[in-house]
Amino acid sequence: MTEAAVEPGRAHPVRAARCAHRIRAGAARAGGVPFRGLRLPPVAVDSLLPALLLVGATTGRASPELPVAVALTAALALPLLWRRRAPLTVFGAVAAAAFVQWLADVQLPADVALLVALHSVAARSGRWRTLAAAAVVEAGALLACLRWAADGAFLTLFAALTATTVAAAVLGVNARTARAYLAAVRERAARLEQQQEQQARLAVAEERARITREMHDIVTHNLSVMVALTDAAVHAQHRSPDRATGAMRQISETGRQALTDMRRSLGVLRAGEPEAERHPLPGIAQLRSLADQMCAAGLPTRLDLRGGHTRVPATAQLTVYRLVQEALTNTLRHTPVGTRAEVQVCCSAEAVTVDVTDSGPRAPLPRAVPSGHGIPGMRERAAAYGGTLWAGPLPGGGWRVRTRLGLGSTGEASA
Repeated sequence: MTEAAVEPGRAHPVRAARCAHRIRAGAARAGGVPFRGLRLPPVAVDSLLPALLLVGATTGRASPELPVAVALTAALALPLLWRRRAPLTVFGAVAAAAFVQWLADVQLPADVALLVALHSVAARSGRWRTLAAAAVVEAGALLACLRWAADGAFLTLFAALTATTVAAAVLGVNARTARAYLAAVRERAARLEQQQEQQARLAVAEERARITREMHDIVTHNLSVMVALTDAAVHAQHRSPDRATGAMRQISETGRQALTDMRRSLGVLRAGEPEAERHPLPGIAQLRSLADQMCAAGLPTRLDLRGGHTRVPATAQLTVYRLVQEALTNTLRHTPVGTRAEVQVCCSAEAVTVDVTDSGPRAPLPRAVPSGHGIPGMRERAAAYGGTLWAGPLPGGGWRVRTRLGLGSTGEASA
């Protein structure tokens, strides 16, 4: 029953909100941990491996080797505490410590720190830096195999170390890709939420504009008719009481019609109420009643309907009715007694042409440059169907309002 509708191609605010909620929920699930109660800070997680390596370096070694092993293990493991902040610097420090270890000819379990540092570089740096770090680790694996591989086990050991190097790099790259994906998902969720808020504000503004146009057309037209009928009843109350009684009855009916239209426009008229059945949404078929109402108010109006209007959409018919209503109301308000009006509506499968003219005198400057919601509101209604409204004085006197409403899919949706 209203003219406001969601335009095609524009995301519905409710659907956008639901989509944003699903994206945020998926991002939270992907970024969470399996055990919700066990959520350790990053510093504690990064400290766990160095602590284990230092404890392992102090067990199972002879006393003369213990200081060297602990020192090299500390040099390999402690830099990992900063691997999230400066992965390249940490990798360089760990690689240098590993090279010193190779020169000292000491085998340590803490060499796994080199793989952890490689994983950090792959997870937080670009492709070329990851390849360079992997090449350094591979060179270290080759040096380690040349020095510490047993007879006949060089190829097996080198293949195993190469596999672990590739695995560490690939896992790091996958972690970086997953983090970038989650960031993109969160950004999309934030963008959808922002679009939802913008669309909600636009919907509110459009609804306010629609109600403003409807209220202006309803109030201005009906009040103008009621004022004219009241003046006629006052003049006729002594000379023709029957005419005065008829005018008062029509004033009452006009007031009821105005109340019904206002309730409908504000969206509080329930479906199925008697008033809704008595006063359906006005359209081209109701132009005859509008012309009779204007004649009763003192503006003789001739209506010329051409073409069938049964296939014209209801929203387009309402627009035609409001355009004619506003044009006739302006004529009733701004022209002297004796002015005549003519309305011509031509309907076709592609468009509806509306032409309203009156025979009033040449319009003064204030009417030639109208203000308020009347003419601008008419232009907004016509623009919703791709039309341009022309309103202005005629060369020989009088006023003309003319527009053409397209009945394509765009116009219907926009109405």
